[in-house]
Amino acid sequence: MKFTFKKEERLSSKKQIEELFAKGSHFYLYPFKVVYHAKHTATAPHQVLISVSARTFKKAVDRNLIKRRIRESYRLQKHELGNKKNWVIAYIYTPKEILTSDIIHRQMLLALQKLNSL
Repeated sequence: MKFTFKKEERLSSKKQIEELFAKGSHFYLYPFKVVYHAKHTATAPHQVLISVSARTFKKAVDRNLIKRRIRESYRLQKHELGNKKNWVIAYIYTPKEILTSDIIHRQMLLALQKLNSL
C-alpha cells in the first residue's frame, strides 16, 4: 500500500469549501473540529482541508509545523476511512498549544474511525 497525499486529495476549490461549511455536519474530537460532507463527484476518494488559526498561532512557522503533523498523520492512516462513501473533510485544529505528533496521530485515527462508522 502506498502512503501518499496527492494534489487531487487536497481540498482547494473555493466552491467546494463553501459548500462544505454551509451544508456539512461536524463533530468535535480533541484536538480537531471535523467538518464533513458526502461528496457528489467521485474524482478522488476523499478530499481534505487542514486549517490552523492564525489568530491563535501568530507565527507561520508554528502553523506550518502543526499542519505538517496533521498531514503526515492523515497520510499514514487514510486507509482507515475505507471507500464506502466519498467525503470532503475539514480538520480544524483548536487547541492553543502545539501538541506532539503522537497525540495528533492517535486522535486522527479516532476521527477517521468515527467518520468510517457514519
